[in-house]
Amino acid sequence: MTSTTQASRYYRFKPWNIGRYLIWALFAIALIVAPHLFKSSLALTMLSQMGYLIVICLSYNILLGQGGMLSFGHAVYVGLGSFIAIHTMNLASKGALPVPLVLIPLVGGLAGMFFAILLGFVTTKKSGTTFAMITLGIGELVAAMALMFPSFFGGEGGITTDRVYGTPFLGMTFGPQIQVYYLIAFYCFVCTALMFAFTGTPLGRMLNAVRDNPERVEFIGYNTQRVRYFAFIIAGFFAGIGGGLASINFEIVNAADSLNAVRSGGYLLFTFLGGAVFFFGPMIGAVLLVFASILLSELSKAWQLYFGLVFVFMVMFAPGGIASLIMMNLRVAKFGKFDRFWWLYLALAAALVPVVIGAAALIEMIYHIQLNAAMGSRLNFFGVSLDTAGMGSWLGAVAILAIGLGALEVARRRFVRVWGQAQEEIETEIKRREAA
Repeated sequence: MTSTTQASRYYRFKPWNIGRYLIWALFAIALIVAPHLFKSSLALTMLSQMGYLIVICLSYNILLGQGGMLSFGHAVYVGLGSFIAIHTMNLASKGALPVPLVLIPLVGGLAGMFFAILLGFVTTKKSGTTFAMITLGIGELVAAMALMFPSFFGGEGGITTDRVYGTPFLGMTFGPQIQVYYLIAFYCFVCTALMFAFTGTPLGRMLNAVRDNPERVEFIGYNTQRVRYFAFIIAGFFAGIGGGLASINFEIVNAADSLNAVRSGGYLLFTFLGGAVFFFGPMIGAVLLVFASILLSELSKAWQLYFGLVFVFMVMFAPGGIASLIMMNLRVAKFGKFDRFWWLYLALAAALVPVVIGAAALIEMIYHIQLNAAMGSRLNFFGVSLDTAGMGSWLGAVAILAIGLGALEVARRRFVRVWGQAQEEIETEIKRREAA
């Protein structure tokens, strides 16, 4: 095969990478159009939270996904950035500091970077499990110190502010939530672009090398601790920006909610669920975090248990997260083999329905006995009345769960067999193209 024929297989747009520009343009358009498609106040609140959580989860992924550093204290830099930002807002509203509201997220970012410089040097001395334990210890230390300095952290009530101060910026006072959303969306887009650009820098590439083979990196003359330290500082900067945006959005910061290990665990959990291997994975995780904390928490008191179960199943069957599932299916579609999976996915979804219904019914009945026994033995489960005092509801839920598990196992085995065949065919096709 001639070189001309080989080159004609691919579409090349030089010197511009049109595909990448198209993706970023679609991302910007989505941020602009979203509040016009979802107009309710709840939707606008959720979109605002998604914006700054995308920044926070992407900053955490600099540590976890790109550097292989499992941190249990990322909330420290988000929370301290929030506190510095909200104190700056209060000083600016009194005229003591000439800082407009649009620059408050940068103040939070600089605060997060400062504390990352201060604490990160010790934290990044070690890697692996030791690094994780150090971050957990520092996180608990800062959370405990918050109780010792109520004048700064505000005690149990936290620190409040008013984001409407100073002269309007381009006619915006940032009182209406829609104006706050667009401020968050602007920082979300810029920070996302900067963090993506960081992945292609020499430091970003070296961080990947430190993650994969630190011994070889040291052998060629690089200081692995210094690489981890610089990445830690950059992650702290963007985490602080996310914290500053959160303080603008809520106009209150509470140490009990912003600095504890539960918050850090949430960033870890949803970054992993979204997919730490791919850049866009944490963005999916941020969206899931908002849905879990706002919608699912309103539906059930056991929402954390549900996400814990989802996390366990993702670790077992899809450790790369949702992003890896998307990319694997795109790979199958690229080679024209996705048509054989339509009915298999439908079978898996149909089998999952009774599994979810049966398991959720059992969980809700158990929670009702533990928490709402004084309200009687009956509870409403999506329009169906369940009686925790009778055996019928328990046996019915167990039967539905057992039927669903059986059907799911049959569908799973069939899916695994067909998936394996498709992957073998794809590998054969790749080898054939390389040899041609």
